[in-house]
Amino acid sequence: QVQLVESGGGLVQAGGSLRLSCAASGRTFSFYNMGWFRQAPGKEREFVAAISGSGLMTDYEDSVKGRFTVSRDNAKNTLYLQMNSLKPEDTAVYYCAQTQDSWPDRRKSYEYDTWGQGTQVTVSS
Repeated sequence: QVQLVESGGGLVQAGGSLRLSCAASGRTFSFYNMGWFRQAPGKEREFVAAISGSGLMTDYEDSVKGRFTVSRDNAKNTLYLQMNSLKPEDTAVYYCAQTQDSWPDRRKSYEYDTWGQGTQVTVSS
């Protein structure tokens, strides 16, 4: 059974940092591209970042470039999202997701077939 479990969310002041983790199980982790998405209240789920199976390629949504870093440890079957210089507008539920599709589709949420349960990130002003 394929499973993704996020952790690391919480409440932080603006300018602070958090590190999200996503533990994967059920299939060979390094074979799959991974993504982070977020959903704020009343808004649609949006792409945040993605990383290729090897970890050699990454991609970021413009508003998080230079502040967030996506990484993975394939030996530990774990995906990470280091979030620095957090802003109130980063407040959302953050989801990790796994896709069997190719890198060009990395920003499309419907291309991801496995999702975690989400972790709440709240940034206070």
